[in-house]
Amino acid sequence: MRVKTFSKPDLAQDATLSRTASGTIARETITVNPYVYRRRTTRVVMVGKVAVGGDNPIRVQSMTTTLTKDIEATVAQTARLVAAGCEIVRITTPTPADARSLGPIKEGLAARGIDVPIVADIHFNPLAALAAADFADKVRVNPGNYADSRKFAIREYTDQEYGAELTRIEEKFVPLVLKCKERGIAMRIGTNHGSLSDRIMNRFGDTPEGMVESALEFVRICEEHDYRDIILSMKASNPKVMIAAYRLLAASMAAEGMDYPFHLGVTEAGNAEDGRIKSAIGIGSLLEDGIGDTIRVSLTEEPEAEIPVALSLAGRYSGRTAGRSPASSPAPSWDPHHYERRVARELAIAGVSVGGSQTIGVIAPVDGPLVQQKTGVARALRWASPAGRRQPKPDAALFCLETEGDLQAFKALANRLTKWPQAQLTTIVAGADPVLLLDALPHADVVLCSIRQVEGMSALVVAVGDAGKALILEAEVGDGGWDSTVEALVEAAREASEAGSTPAVTLRASPEDSVHAYRLLAASLAAEDLEVPIILQAFAQEGELLEPAIMLGSPLCDGIGDAVMITGLEDSSPLAFNILQAAGARIFKTDYVACPSCGRTLFDLEETTDRIKRRTSHLVGVKLAIMGCIVNGPGEMADADFGYVGGAPGQVNLYVGKECVEKGVPAEEADDRLIELIKERGKWVEDEEEAQSPSVLEHR
Repeated sequence: MRVKTFSKPDLAQDATLSRTASGTIARETITVNPYVYRRRTTRVVMVGKVAVGGDNPIRVQSMTTTLTKDIEATVAQTARLVAAGCEIVRITTPTPADARSLGPIKEGLAARGIDVPIVADIHFNPLAALAAADFADKVRVNPGNYADSRKFAIREYTDQEYGAELTRIEEKFVPLVLKCKERGIAMRIGTNHGSLSDRIMNRFGDTPEGMVESALEFVRICEEHDYRDIILSMKASNPKVMIAAYRLLAASMAAEGMDYPFHLGVTEAGNAEDGRIKSAIGIGSLLEDGIGDTIRVSLTEEPEAEIPVALSLAGRYSGRTAGRSPASSPAPSWDPHHYERRVARELAIAGVSVGGSQTIGVIAPVDGPLVQQKTGVARALRWASPAGRRQPKPDAALFCLETEGDLQAFKALANRLTKWPQAQLTTIVAGADPVLLLDALPHADVVLCSIRQVEGMSALVVAVGDAGKALILEAEVGDGGWDSTVEALVEAAREASEAGSTPAVTLRASPEDSVHAYRLLAASLAAEDLEVPIILQAFAQEGELLEPAIMLGSPLCDGIGDAVMITGLEDSSPLAFNILQAAGARIFKTDYVACPSCGRTLFDLEETTDRIKRRTSHLVGVKLAIMGCIVNGPGEMADADFGYVGGAPGQVNLYVGKECVEKGVPAEEADDRLIELIKERGKWVEDEEEAQSPSVLEHR
């Protein structure tokens, strides 16, 4: 196979960056091997008695939602978190008085026999940070607002003016650095995408580069004073931004000889299934890169609900050893620091097209022998129906033909669809018997076959091309390794193209191999100038969200994938659509940015989020941000259409994008005023189900 290889295929973390005289990032070139799991090497930082980084397990943490001054409630909730498996607990300390409450909180925990590291969460208030450092095991500061107030001022900084700003920041920050050093406690420098300072915004914009530089400015100050008990984070509500920022931070730190651990999280992920899927995509994608030493899953629910999700994510990598580098390592066909969708030739499949600039498709398998799948056939007819706007419908259904009975059942289904003019469903057939597939060919839109069968099915491959039908080539990763499987699949795609067929390709791989195998597939196709569409596959069991979210969401956030397919479920299309939505790849419903609660929150976030969802969930494509306060910055709403934000006790501020358009709306009026605002901006539609189309039963 002809490939362009790395000069250093085994150096997973080797990176070089060039910088301007002022120390800011000018351009990055990074040499990595994205095709093998290898945990990033870091120093160990102690948070209380918990070791973070190095060879230690990925640590799980969360944050209390109680008022910090309510000692009894905060102790009780912290105890519940620890009982659930939380290893590090963060508590908000907005004022020096809140910070001093950490002392009695720790005493209350000790009285219960609980020794858990406590992290003080600081925004805006250096005095609170200094007070918290007397009691906390770690102090978290946000470099975007520790020494800056966001005024959204637009100005150009000369290098001299920029340097003067850094001197001002250092004067405010150094007292905390020296106090943490003196006490021997850790610090998290936690950048938030939504609260970058005006200085950073004016030089870098609202970008991963700006997030990284915002953190590194503070790290350099720490190092100047020989303080290195540091953990860093790059949180964003958009998984693509979060992934790019952490990767760029890892590369930037390698270039500067830094080896600090990372804390991972998707901030304002939301609640329920959506919040879990979005968190799995962002956190899991980075853990697949070997990046991440401690994690928090931020859900708009009780904090105890975060812990099982975080433990499940961390558990996937417990004891995982470095993988074997593939024999051939083509240069990556994507930029790990900036999202861009992979270029693929558009492939027309009946009434659906995949690849090119087309919407990423959803394929729903009907598992098992079709002749025994009466419910599966009924489900396929329901998918084909144009009725039911509120329910997402897959673009194609996959039918496995194992017997003559399956073939006859498929022909009957195809005949019913043919007689139903309004039917909208592409049909795909698969199976090991080429004779059955040849007989099904006139009635199907697409044929899927394993490359293990291609030689014995050469007549079928030619027939598919002659019939003007589409072909999906599938390879299953076996004992031979996924790199050899990928190589064989690429060769099969070339041969099918040369034979006149129009192929797409897909892989069946284990959860441990899947992400790296699809990366290698995309790069190998690019090295051969084959712009064939890629269909991402994942297996899921009932109730399982996290593993398929990582298997599909990680490649999608790298721009890889033109359709997705989940096997193993009775109806996988809802999960597939939710993964696409969370990855920002296909929006089919209202999108919510909703923060987890904390002691700063000015209303009941969980109840408010559920209440607003009930009134707005039918607004397809509208993005709403629901935030208990503005501490993480309005930048988290940068790509939201509307924001609903706690402004003061009993008051809500309403935003359009990042602009506050109404302040101090009474809480009891805020929901109605939000709806009015959506209507005024032309984004509202009435919640009416589409008129039912004629029943499929009328088209027998």
